Order: sequence, then C-alpha cells, then structure tokens
Amino acid sequence: METAKVYFTDFRTQTFGDGLPTKLKKLVRRAGIADLDLDGRFVAIKLHFGELGNVSYLRPNYARALVDVVKELGGKPFLTDCNTMYPGSRKNALEHLECAWENGFTPLTAGCPILIGDGLKGTDDVEVPVAGGEYVKAAKIGRAVMDADVFVSLTHFKGHELTGFGGAIKNIGMGCGSRAGKTEQHSNGQPDIDGEKCRGCKKCLPECANGGLVFDEAARKMGVDKERCVGCGRCLGACNFDAIDFAQDAANADLNRRMAEYAKAVVDGRPQLHVSLVVDVSPHCDCHAENDAPILPNLGMFASTDPLALDQACVDACLAASPLPGSKLSDNLATPGFEPSGDHFANSTPESEWRTCLEHAEKIGLGTREYELVRM
Repeated sequence: METAKVYFTDFRTQTFGDGLPTKLKKLVRRAGIADLDLDGRFVAIKLHFGELGNVSYLRPNYARALVDVVKELGGKPFLTDCNTMYPGSRKNALEHLECAWENGFTPLTAGCPILIGDGLKGTDDVEVPVAGGEYVKAAKIGRAVMDADVFVSLTHFKGHELTGFGGAIKNIGMGCGSRAGKTEQHSNGQPDIDGEKCRGCKKCLPECANGGLVFDEAARKMGVDKERCVGCGRCLGACNFDAIDFAQDAANADLNRRMAEYAKAVVDGRPQLHVSLVVDVSPHCDCHAENDAPILPNLGMFASTDPLALDQACVDACLAASPLPGSKLSDNLATPGFEPSGDHFANSTPESEWRTCLEHAEKIGLGTREYELVRM
C-alpha cells in the first residue's frame, strides 16, 4: 500500500488573524474534502457529543466549521453518533439528544440536523460484511451511518483506559456500532438480568432469535438460557429499565481487533475523510461522566483520507511530546517504583494497550501505517 498523506496544522494563531475554526476549514480543504464530490449527497459527520459531566469533548465550534465546508461544497451534512452499550446519558436517542444539546450541540450551533445513528433504542442497525474479517464477519452498524453517501469522522484524540488511546479507528469502529455492535466488540459473554430492575414487560423477548431469553411467569421476571444465548446483545437495546447488562470482559487485544474490523465495515469503498484534534488529551474516554487533567499538551489538528495513517501520525506526535505536570501521567512517572515503558498512554493507564489495533487494521487492509506528514 502506498504511503498516505496526513495533513497537520498546530493550534497557534496570529492576533486578529484566523481563528481555530478557520484553520480547521483550511486543513480539511487541503486534505481533499472537495475531491469527495459532496454535491447533493448526504454526509455523515461522526463525532462524540460527550457524556454529561465531561468537558473535554470537542467544542461544537469545530463541528460547525466542518459542517460549513460540507455545505459550501453542496453536501447535506448531519452530525451523528450511536447509542452506548452501558447505562448513562446516551443509551437511547432521547437522552442522547438531550445530552448533546446540554453539551452545546444543537441544529442552531452545528448548522445541521443531529441524528442518532442506531435509532431510538439502539436497535436500528444493519449488518455490514467485513472483508477479510477474522473476528467479525458482519458488523452491526447504525443504519443512518450506512445510509449516508459520504462518511466523515471528527475525532477527539485522547487517552483510553482499555485501548490506550481513542482515535479515528475507535471513533469509527466502536462509535458507529449499534448497542448490539458495541456489545459484540466489548464482550465475550452473555447477558445478566437484574431481577430487581426487571419489570416483566417482555419488550426484550421479540429481540431474541435464539430462544436465549426465558420468561418466568410465576415470578414475572425474564431470565437467560445460557445454553441457547449467543451473546448477540439485541436484548440490551430493548430494555427501558437498565435491567440487562453485559460484562465488558473482552481482552484488550480482542477488543482492539474487533474495533478495527468494525471500522473497516463502516468505511470500505466509501468517499471518506477523517479529522483528529489532539487537544485536551484526557487520560480516559469522553464516555466518562468526568475528565481528568490533560496528560499532554495541545498538539494540533490532523486530517487524512486514511484513518489508520491518521491514528499513527497522532500517536507518534503524542509519544514525542513531554508529559504535562500535575497530570495522571506525570504523577505515575514520579511514583517510586513505577517502571516507565516509554509509551505515554501505557504509562498513564498501564492496563491499556493500543498496538494490536493498528497492527490488525493494517493486516486487514483498513489503511497503512506509513505516512507523509504535510505541515500547513
């Protein structure tokens, strides 16, 4: 595979000169967004609206800059994300939209509609074949994401407690998975049903195609037949009461590889552009209802048509940067007996691991790790 181009601009601005949103517009134009033939086409802009209580997610201003460029080129953009696997403020479309609005993402601020990709309960998905998939043969992707003609990702590049960092591949692969798709990536097991939370409404029962759910008429509670359950996760989205739970027990390497395969399902054969901002690099994901102090300085904005090259460029820039004092990373490095690995993300969260994701992504043809950095 040929070397990919990754375009870069820093966060420096001149007094009374261009602001950061304008710099982002120039970046995506230089990276080739006009070559995607957006005129009259639906353009999904995948981003993370941030969990309530977290303030390290990307500001809506950046999304608006991207939306403006798409509209200038004749495209029909919409902001999108899919519902979460776990209970929180984004597990169904109603709460997800309210969370987005509270965090500043509205049609007025964004300049375009906001659609939750997998529908009201996270069950509106399509199965997309994964060419060359070793762990996933058909990924469960939010229908609105796949209905779009063009796919654009806007990623907050930061740390992650399992995958080392959350970059473009995670934003695409995990983010575009429906609730069942996220379950497939995170879990090796079967659901547990909390009897105290179960209302006996049977809403989950029609979602099970394998006889894995069994209703106890006497107790008026749902149960799981472990012999029949295949762990598909369909029941998760059907429960309005958070009674169904899957353990996030997939080994990091398995999670990383499934995530790469999900990302490939989303982008294969589609016009695409990917943007990552290395800013407010919190040690954990924006899915947390809180955020810690940044572990690294604000490094810049990166863009590429290759999501793997983009992740590689961003992680290389992060590993070359100096840790910020007063952060989890610097505290770990100063702890007596701590053995640093030379990897800022592993040093920040030692139980995390990211290399298997990029290695597997390259193996299955998602992109290339060889890139040329074009500075603007």
